[in-house]
Amino acid sequence: MGQPKYRKIASELREQITSGVLRVGDRLPTETQLQEQYAASRNTVRDATAVLINDGLIERVPGRSGGMVVRERVTLTFHAHRAEMPAGPTAETDAWRSEVVEQGYEASQEFRLSIELVSKDLAKRLHVEPESAAVLRRCVRQVNGEPSSMQDTYYPMDLANEITELLSPRDIPQGTTRLLAERGYSQTGYYDEYVSRMPTPEEASLLRLPPGTPVLLFIRTGYTEKRPVRVSFTAFAGDRNRIVSTHGDASLIAKFRPEEAPK
Repeated sequence: MGQPKYRKIASELREQITSGVLRVGDRLPTETQLQEQYAASRNTVRDATAVLINDGLIERVPGRSGGMVVRERVTLTFHAHRAEMPAGPTAETDAWRSEVVEQGYEASQEFRLSIELVSKDLAKRLHVEPESAAVLRRCVRQVNGEPSSMQDTYYPMDLANEITELLSPRDIPQGTTRLLAERGYSQTGYYDEYVSRMPTPEEASLLRLPPGTPVLLFIRTGYTEKRPVRVSFTAFAGDRNRIVSTHGDASLIAKFRPEEAPK
């Protein structure tokens, strides 16, 4: 039994995109043209383009000059083992920005601050009472103007009242990891978790995710010798990120994979 016609159409259009016949910014033939080309109904053509939208290969651009357009596919490599090193020469945001620039892309971010009541799960992670207040610092990070990831970091309210910079509605120049270390809260241990799941409606909206696109959630809890001081939830768009982590002899790895050498 042959494949449905809409999948055949989607497969041929996908091949044109991956082979470079259709390039980034090119418009696909109109629905009417595709109907005539494949002797297909309007619904069949729409099912075919929906497959490509779900794959993140095309997007629908509104307006008379719009239509189905081939999307730019930017894949950023995130080096988890380099993330948030307190002794490093740059702040967390600067380290992320440098990594984006090193890979030939443009970096930007949007920041906001709010006070939230913590859930039971978050309260357990932070060792605070459920429904107690916490500071939420959010960064939506963009690569070439397209949202790539969003990071929500929660700090216990008593810690924020002591280190009032955490309550600033602006980015902290030296980064929060180094700020906490300077104030006697050096994070000497991290517990990292990776969870693949479908996005929440808010994540799908902020990251502008095509339907059916998952996120990879990177959860990091930072501990001092006495207590956990923050929990960061970083949601990476599943269609435009790659996460790597190296362990052991860094010089040996760099010998065979120079791109993974410590920066």
